[in-house]
Amino acid sequence: MNTDYQQARLTRDPRFDGTFFVAVKTTNIFCRSICPANAPLEKNVEYFQLAQQAMSAGYRPCLRCRPDSAPHSFAWQGVNTTVHRAMGLLRQHKELNIQEIAIKLGITTRYFRQLFQQHIGLSPKQYQLFDKVLFAKQLLHQTSLPIEHIAHASGFASARRLQQNFKKVTGLTPQQLKQGKHKQEQLIRLKLAFRPPFNWSHMRSFLALRAIQGVESVTENSYSRTIVIGSDKGWFRVTAIQEQHYLQLEISLPKIEKLTAALSNIERIFDLNADTQTIQTQLIGCGLPSETMVTGLRIPGVWDTFEAGCRAILGQQISVKAAITLLTQLTNELGETQGDMRYFPTAKAIVESDLAFLKMPNSRKQTLRLFAQHSLHSSETSVDDWLTIKGIGPWTVAYAKMRGQSCPDIWLNTDLIIKKQLTQRNINAELARPWRSYLTLQLWSMS
Repeated sequence: MNTDYQQARLTRDPRFDGTFFVAVKTTNIFCRSICPANAPLEKNVEYFQLAQQAMSAGYRPCLRCRPDSAPHSFAWQGVNTTVHRAMGLLRQHKELNIQEIAIKLGITTRYFRQLFQQHIGLSPKQYQLFDKVLFAKQLLHQTSLPIEHIAHASGFASARRLQQNFKKVTGLTPQQLKQGKHKQEQLIRLKLAFRPPFNWSHMRSFLALRAIQGVESVTENSYSRTIVIGSDKGWFRVTAIQEQHYLQLEISLPKIEKLTAALSNIERIFDLNADTQTIQTQLIGCGLPSETMVTGLRIPGVWDTFEAGCRAILGQQISVKAAITLLTQLTNELGETQGDMRYFPTAKAIVESDLAFLKMPNSRKQTLRLFAQHSLHSSETSVDDWLTIKGIGPWTVAYAKMRGQSCPDIWLNTDLIIKKQLTQRNINAELARPWRSYLTLQLWSMS
């Protein structure tokens, strides 16, 4: 493993950015694999798969390459499902304590600690603290937010708590990192890193074809949309900066505490943590010709599973263009507006409407209404439970999982386009596990 890391470190290969971190024993600093600083001798180097592990070992993050801005590692998804979900919850819900996270996971706090110690070598509390500090560091570097706002966005109860923990972990105070940034701004700008290759052209085309007028807007280099988190409304725009391997994010939210949840969802929508090289190798092994493959393909997501479910229901047995026409009508009639912005309809709004304005079979209108009713009263249930709703079958559930939850192993083999492609190619989909969502998208792109 160290041999592979050594080669990637010495070549500064951006495809490994975020998959491991380099700690230098002589300086007590840890860096990203792409750090432009002079490469240290191998005998003075220690490798870690997570930035939090390096911090636990006593190393401080580099101020030059900023490990807090590295893409998240995808390798941990295969280690343990519960550990991976726990890491996601700790990152998305920095305001929750360890006991509350354990309840969401359906395990005891004792077992939670045992799992983390076994797989990561840290306690959940340590991981959460280091993650909060890294996120605060990213906000301090990239935004002009007041320190009090950064503290709340990072999950600290106050600026004082942020100051204490930040100084302890990094050796610097938040004020020292702000470097004279005092301007307050409602619009937050951040860089979201990814490991190349990233096929922005495919992502943009896929989203543009399915964009709901008034909610989403797609240009050659950007994608923007309105969002709702709980009862809070906002919007974001990402612009692709391909040559520098990041998306430039602009986001506006009424409550700074919602920022981490929004960022996590945006990273999911653009599949920023995917290891596309590993995935492509797997797909070639299942029989997909390399010369016809879309390089750097990612799973294009939607904001949430409810929207994904509505898209899937309205898209049953009709073209994509016809489905988007229906979704736009649904939004124009039932979506809330705020100034010149329009938001995707709530489940409540759909339940209370007779949907007479939609030109589609009454049976499908009833399915949409039943689905909205289910979502309104059972928001925490599994997507698989949708199968109990009349008119929703396995394809609809699978589509919602792939785009609403970005599940990497969804195989839509009952899809008409996929069926046609399989008659023309010798593909063993089982060999594509656990990346069959990417196989589905690859075959769609070849139609």
